[in-house]
Amino acid sequence: MARLILDSGAVIALAAGQARARAFVERAVRQGDPVVIPAVIVAETTRGGPRDAPVNRVIKAAGGVAPATEAIARQAGRLLAAAALANATVDALIVAEAALGGPAILLTGDLADLSALAAGHPHIRIHGI
Repeated sequence: MARLILDSGAVIALAAGQARARAFVERAVRQGDPVVIPAVIVAETTRGGPRDAPVNRVIKAAGGVAPATEAIARQAGRLLAAAALANATVDALIVAEAALGGPAILLTGDLADLSALAAGHPHIRIHGI
């Protein structure tokens, strides 16, 4: 079992009905794999108004939001250092969620940064939307 972790690009693609993103989620659901949205993605994709409705439906359908814990934050810092990236904190938090939770698939619109951050973590697979 591998968790499917969605970044903001994936959440926005799902909210827009993009077929490739939807196929990943449907496959995860069929296989009984959890679909995870890190808390930081809620901050990136919502603004508190009626335009949030499609994103809110995606968040609700995913079954909840994974909290940003101190352990995840510290792992994100280590990932940023290892990848020599300074301006990718949100991406590092997403990869940290995957790194600390066992096998994971990251669905993203940012293959380059997430791939750099996930280097050395073979249990993390990254797919672009």
